[in-house]
Amino acid sequence: MPDNRKTNLRLVSRRSLLGTAAAVAATPALAEGCPIGPPPHEKGPKVWMDMDQVELDAAYDQSAYAPLIKQIQMRFASSSEATRARLGAPKRLAYGPTPTEALDLYPAKTPNAPIFVYVHGGRWLLGGAKDYGYPADLFVNAGVNYIALDFIQSDAANGDIRPMAEQVRRGIAWVFKNAASFGGDTRRFYVGGHSSGGHLCGVALVTDWQKDFGLPADMIAGGLLMSGIYDLKPARLSGTRSAYIRFDDDMELSMSSMRQIDGLCAPITVTYGTFETPEFQRQARDFAAAVKAAGKPVELIEAPNFNHFEMCESLGNPYGPNGLAALKLMKLV
Repeated sequence: MPDNRKTNLRLVSRRSLLGTAAAVAATPALAEGCPIGPPPHEKGPKVWMDMDQVELDAAYDQSAYAPLIKQIQMRFASSSEATRARLGAPKRLAYGPTPTEALDLYPAKTPNAPIFVYVHGGRWLLGGAKDYGYPADLFVNAGVNYIALDFIQSDAANGDIRPMAEQVRRGIAWVFKNAASFGGDTRRFYVGGHSSGGHLCGVALVTDWQKDFGLPADMIAGGLLMSGIYDLKPARLSGTRSAYIRFDDDMELSMSSMRQIDGLCAPITVTYGTFETPEFQRQARDFAAAVKAAGKPVELIEAPNFNHFEMCESLGNPYGPNGLAALKLMKLV
């Protein structure tokens, strides 16, 4: 008679594994370990649109919709280290008098190359240029000077984001004025930012560069606004952001690019992921719609199945939603 023991063992092992996998997949505890959205609660009075306070707070708290936030942010840092190992350390240059007013320049390998200035996110509270070096691989390999700005954080500015915006503006202006020193082409000068950096980049894009800095009004050739905030009113109403930002009427008005669209001179691309918070998705759609209604050039990109931090990471991927958007904006693909 044939010996079926080995065959039976294979069948049993396969069945056991399939049964175990099915049991694991059906275990509710695993799904409950990563809840998405606001916590279960009794619906309260509407605070913003159809949202009560709990829902609005969650909509401005990225961890409520991206529970693996810390792992992805750790990857920002390790990926940036890997980029520096390939490209070498960036040139550290000062654009202002304080230690915070500095930038990391990853120079292009050829002279007279385009420039992309990146404004990092971090809730207006966290982050630094060193952890956003990873997109340099994409930009340098595409023949672009990649610059990551550092700037004051809101805690050091006593909860005021206006000094942050002012430093970002000055950093951008410094890069434009000093482009010749590192072989940059000011005719191809681009800016971009993600999350709170997307907010600050939006504010920079509606700046009157001629009046405030003596630079050409149309000096920016294009802007990439990634997962940002363009109207501060709902953020001001949220307990999440108002816990550490000292909002006031002037800040809400002057720091809302949605309300300053007349000052926008550059074509822009606005991006967001479908796994972002409902407010960050709405902010992107509404801002792009308002820019379009004003008769100004804008492209809106919705990235299916990307959360907030995956959108940020995608800037380093030439096939990712933001990496590809950057290359298209700079007319490199």
